[in-house]
Order: sequence, then structure tokens, then C-alpha cells
Amino acid sequence: MSCYHLGMSEPHPLSHETRRDVYTVSRLNQEVRLLLEHALPLLWVEGEISNLSQPRSGHLYFTLKDEAAQVRCAMFRNRSLYLRFRPKDSLHVLARARISLYAPRGDFQLIIEHMEEAGDGALRRAFEALKNRLAQEGLFAAEHKKPLPALPRRIGVVTSPSGAALRDVLSVLRRRFPAIRVLIYPVAVQGANAPGEITATIRLAARRREVDALLLTRGGGSLEDLWAFNEEAVARAIHECPLPIVSAVGHETDTTIADFVADQRAPTPSAAAELLSPDGPGWLTRIDHLAERLRQGLRRGLERQRHGLGRLERRLANQHPGRRLQERAQRLDELEQRMTRAERGRRRELTTRHGHLADRLHRQDPRCRVRERLEQIAALRRRLHAALGQDLGSRRQLLAATVRALEAVSPLKTLGRGYAIVRRQRDDHIVRRPSEVTPGERVSARLYSGELVCRVEALRETSDAHTLPGRSHETDE
Repeated sequence: MSCYHLGMSEPHPLSHETRRDVYTVSRLNQEVRLLLEHALPLLWVEGEISNLSQPRSGHLYFTLKDEAAQVRCAMFRNRSLYLRFRPKDSLHVLARARISLYAPRGDFQLIIEHMEEAGDGALRRAFEALKNRLAQEGLFAAEHKKPLPALPRRIGVVTSPSGAALRDVLSVLRRRFPAIRVLIYPVAVQGANAPGEITATIRLAARRREVDALLLTRGGGSLEDLWAFNEEAVARAIHECPLPIVSAVGHETDTTIADFVADQRAPTPSAAAELLSPDGPGWLTRIDHLAERLRQGLRRGLERQRHGLGRLERRLANQHPGRRLQERAQRLDELEQRMTRAERGRRRELTTRHGHLADRLHRQDPRCRVRERLEQIAALRRRLHAALGQDLGSRRQLLAATVRALEAVSPLKTLGRGYAIVRRQRDDHIVRRPSEVTPGERVSARLYSGELVCRVEALRETSDAHTLPGRSHETDE
């Protein structure tokens, strides 16, 4: 730091002559101005505007104050043109300024380089702090930037599905190269949930590897609206993503942390779509130009060959090389015909490819896909109804057969033919032989319909267990 000495120099005590370094007021103010400008760096100052003056020159003169002090400020026209708000008295602002002195009046003042409303000041300071920290870590370094694919087959767009940015991107891609497929990753681009959704979506796309490049975009807005793209988590997800990423956040004057980390920044969503897509008409024009150059080259080569053959024919006239010359001439004619056929084939191939691409574009129309899905649903519904009807019929037949089988072995059917089930009343035991009861004991007989309570009068054993007595020996009570 330079050191400036002000005031008169002290005379030597042994000198009889006093030597003085006398400052003029102009010199004094110039020395003080230089001292201030060299001693203090560019700094941020926050305060309230008062006594604002805006002359025709375009410069701004005002006082910046707080509760206890104030300082004069000047903002020259080349800086005030970039203000994004209209300064007025009582407005709280955050200014980046350098210290100076207005020498003609000796007024201490601030020369304002940049100024913004204090509401964005905290966000701006956080933005600058994160930007500096990530830059020191190397997240913005050029060696980490991945090249964009020359002809991507599919592009992933990370944005709000209802935003104007997505419509602009799709419109540009449809105009420039309609064969490129677009995969939309819907996320919130504003609000508390936006950073988490953007981070998770970028990592999901990195895992799936289903696109050749990613476009991270949204429309314009305030610094607070765009803050989701200034979050550290989003920046690190972009840096770690193996896919090339183009950032197109906000308008051309908006800058976010995502723009610095991305492999390439575009000023608008439309410009980003142009960066990622080749110029289809330009490619066709270039192909036609190359084909024309090829035809011209072949023609020139053929002409040279004809001229050479002519010279050889004249030189070898005495040797009668007519057959060889005829063969060469025929070969040239065949090559010319092959060139014509190849040119026609190439045109047919390009026409077929164009038709194929147009057909693919038509098939991607959501209305066709919806109609196909509706027809599939109707067919599946008919198949379901037929299968249900067939299954119910089979189950009804099985149920009827089971009922018939149960009825065939049902004890009630045997009882209906006149048989009875006899049980001892004392323990409800089924009586199978006369020896299982005693005379005078009470028994119950279960009939097909109802039950009889009886008393045993006598017992009779039979030699054949399957022979039934002709008459019952039980009497009713």
C-alpha cells in the first residue's frame, strides 16, 4: 500500500532556515482521493436512497443513509443503464461501490458500480458465495465440460410440463430436425420442492441412460423465482451427471449456478434446442452440394479419360487398337450409367428416409396412440367377458355334478326308503346290534322326517347281519 504524508515537514533543529512543503487545496484533495481509492477495495454497502437527482446526462446522484449516518453517492450513465429497477427516494438498496473524493468540493463519496434492491441482496450474496466456493472446487473448469452429441437420437428435457419453455423447445426441434425424439422429465421449477425434484430427476436420467443429452430449462423470472437452479445440490448433480447437459434458465440476462456447472449454457430455451439439434434443411442442402460435387468430379474425370483415350487412339492409329478403344469407351459408358443409377438410387433413398421420418413423426402423434390404446382396451374387455362367461359355465356344471354326487351318498336318501337310525338315549350311541341295548331301555329312531322315542321290549339276534326282520320288536312309549 502506498503511503502518503500530509502537512508540513518538521525543520531540522540545527537548521537556521525552515523548509516547508506547502499543499494547495487542489493537491490536498487529490492526495486524499488517491489515498482513499488505493486504501479501500470495491465493497458492498446497504442503505436507503434519499435526495435522488437524475439530470439529463443520465448520471444518478443521491445520498445513501441508515439510522445513524449518510454518504453521498454517484452512479454514472454507463453503469445506470444496466439497472433492473427504477431508483427512487426511500428505496432500500444494496450497492457495490468504490470509495472516492469529489476533489472540487472536497466531498467524500461512493462511486456506484452496481446496485440492486435489498430484497435480492441476501440472495445475491449467497449466490456469489456459492459461486466462488464451487469455482475454487473446480466445478466450473473447462476440462470437465462434455461435448454435445452431433446427432442425438433422443433428448431429455428437465422442466415444467406446463411451461412456455417446453413449448418453445418442442417447436424448434420440430422445425429443425423432427426425427429427434424427446423425453420429458417433469419437475417443479420454482418453490421449496423444486431443488429436490430437479436433483433427483438428473440422477435418475444419469442412471437410466435413455437419452443422449439433457436440457435443463425454464422461463424467465426474478432471482427468487430462479433460485432452485442456484442450489448446491442441483449444481453437484449436474457436475456428477455423465450425460452432457445444456442449461437454459431464464432470459439472456439471467445467470444461475446451473449455467456455470453445465457443459454448455444457452441464453434461451429456443437457443438451447438449436444447440442440441442439427439443422435438417442444412444437412439436406449439404448432401445435395456434395452429390453435385461428386457428379462434377466424375464428369471431369470421365472427360479426362475420354481426352486421354482420344490421344492414345491418335498415337496408336497404326497399331489398329480399335477393339481396345471400343472396350474402354464401353467401360466409360457403363461407368456413366452406373453413376446415373447411383444418383437416382441415392435420391430414392433420401426420399424414402424422409418419408420414413415423416411416418415416424406421425406415429408419435398422441391421438393415434390413444386410439390404439382404446381399441386394445375394447378388445381386452371383450376377451374378459367371454372368458368370464366360459368360466362361470364350467363352474355351474361342476357344481351340479357335485350336488348330484352328494345327493347320491346322502343318508337322508337312505332314510327316505324306510330305514331309521337308532341311538341309545343315555349316551347317544348308534345301535348296530341288539346286544348293545337292554330290554326296557329307551332309544330314539331318526326317520326321514322326524324322530321316534321308543322303549325296547325284547331283543332278537339274527344269524345274517344283512337280513332285516319282517317286524319291529320296538314299541312306542
